[in-house]
Amino acid sequence: MTNKIEVSWKGQMLFESVAPEGSVMIDAAEESGGQGKGLRPKAMMLTALAGCTAMDVASLLKKMRAEVDDFKIEVVANLTDEHPKYYDKVHVIYKFFGSDFKKDKIEKSVNLSVDRYCGVIDMFRQFSKLTTEIIYIEK
Repeated sequence: MTNKIEVSWKGQMLFESVAPEGSVMIDAAEESGGQGKGLRPKAMMLTALAGCTAMDVASLLKKMRAEVDDFKIEVVANLTDEHPKYYDKVHVIYKFFGSDFKKDKIEKSVNLSVDRYCGVIDMFRQFSKLTTEIIYIEK
């Protein structure tokens, strides 16, 4: 299967990335000539990682009947100092909100995503040390 996107220049450092499913704006920081009107490319990489695993977990939680009130994924990544700068360490934090958690099923959902299903996580493993954490927040 082949995926294709097209990035079009919109002036200065602003670009629009268009895929069959939708579009997203990409921009640089103001100190780099941007206007702050879109995500920066490296932030998009972290967004892709979080989005990929989030979809896996949401689907698996539903299949396992382990619903939660809400969940969020926070990604904290360390950017190297030397060019080309890349993320050498990435920590993914899964935050689950609710009460009476089915922790065994929640942890199984996260582990299946991290170890088996999320292709973006697998791509990140090629260049970074990836760690995960689960936090339960009682409501």
